[in-house]
Amino acid sequence: MANEFISTYLSEVSGIAQKINQESVNKLAELLVEVRGRGGRLFILGVGGSAGNASHAVNDFRKITGIEAYAPTDNVSELTARTNDEGWESVFAAWLKGSRLCAKDMVLVFSVGGGNAKKNVSANLVSALKLAKQVGAAVGGIVGPKGGYTAEVADACVIIPEADASRITPHSESFQAVIWHLLVSDPRLKTTQTKWESLAK
Repeated sequence: MANEFISTYLSEVSGIAQKINQESVNKLAELLVEVRGRGGRLFILGVGGSAGNASHAVNDFRKITGIEAYAPTDNVSELTARTNDEGWESVFAAWLKGSRLCAKDMVLVFSVGGGNAKKNVSANLVSALKLAKQVGAAVGGIVGPKGGYTAEVADACVIIPEADASRITPHSESFQAVIWHLLVSDPRLKTTQTKWESLAK
């Protein structure tokens, strides 16, 4: 049974990789090139496992591509203070206001559902994206198959296809990592050689 599940899961991963819209990935890469070119900053938003991915991605975008990048979830003191005092729904938007989000910048969302205010799912992402659109910042996303509000408003959005309805979350969060690692490895964005690859030469 275990071997059968392993085979199924890995087959799903392979299938998802083949189905990803490569033009959407290309559009996201182009958007990031433009943001860096105009001296904009990259703000990566995520909740739960996606927040962990956001933190890792901030490191990669800063170190490998030279893009000034931040994740509000990296500052637990501010995050919990804002949540406690003002509420969870506004926490990202308030953080972005405090960071003086502007038209040069970009907000990149990592999310399984993409945000849905009506269903009260990741409403904090929705509020943040409304602010981004209001100030004219670029919006990107790497989201699960439903897409949500992120897919509706993004300038570039990579949607992770569904392989099995019972495994949307693990596949979506796993492929966030696949896509951002692809992006920081793209010759149009990569400016710094990674350690192990440099040692291999």
